[in-house]
Amino acid sequence: MLKNDTRRDDAVQRNDEITAKSFKAGHRTYFFDVKSTRDGDYYLTISESRKNLDDSGYVRSKIFLYKEDFDRFEETLHDTISFIRAVKSDHTV
Repeated sequence: MLKNDTRRDDAVQRNDEITAKSFKAGHRTYFFDVKSTRDGDYYLTISESRKNLDDSGYVRSKIFLYKEDFDRFEETLHDTISFIRAVKSDHTV
């Protein structure tokens, strides 16, 4: 379940950040941030943060998704997840 990102509750919202949601999944945290370009368009950043194996900090990976790619991204993600669920139906996915 996604929740509002509490790491920003007490902080002043940056000008380009519109909304943020996150969820924890084991040792990983996923962040979904909607931001605004200089022209006022919105885009999505999806980040994964996980602890280094040697406890020396965190590793963060990020992708940027722009509105012209939303439909194809959503369709491909849905198809890929559906495939995994169909093939591995004996496991909860």
